[in-house]
Amino acid sequence: MSVIDLGGTAEAWKRAPVQPARVHIVNLEKPPADLPPWLRSDHADACELPAEILAGDYDVVISNSVLEHVGGHARRRLFADAVHELADRHWVQTPYRYFPVEPHWVCPGMQFLPAAARVTVARHWPLVHTPPADRAEALRTVLDVELLSRTEMRAYFPHSSIRSERVAGLTKSLIAVKRS
Repeated sequence: MSVIDLGGTAEAWKRAPVQPARVHIVNLEKPPADLPPWLRSDHADACELPAEILAGDYDVVISNSVLEHVGGHARRRLFADAVHELADRHWVQTPYRYFPVEPHWVCPGMQFLPAAARVTVARHWPLVHTPPADRAEALRTVLDVELLSRTEMRAYFPHSSIRSERVAGLTKSLIAVKRS
């Protein structure tokens, strides 16, 4: 199987319990230098993929917790269009907007607050992964995250099954799955 992973990492694939024949990672971060022969990594924007990547032969597109970071409706549409163009099958996961805990900050209800209040939380919340250096960085970080609803996922992936990943009976994440 040939997999293209939009936003994935080499380390995650090296640790995966199942290894596809070929994995192609596309990420905004620079790829590591030492990759096994079955793994390829390119530094590129998944919303504006180079023609040589779009022309690749892939069995499935995978993307885990990237869609909420690409930057607004127009860029999410470009991302979804790339997913549809790359392969007949896909598995695209994103955190659900209406789960009670915002997953990036592990903060209850943070996603429902106005931007200024989210900035304050981002700067002072004790469970934040990487505390921002200042208010400007906190604002950039907060504005970089736009959690999606089920309606939005259906709009971007109209021919996919939209599945729910649940925690304690509540939908935590949405997954668009297309088996071909």
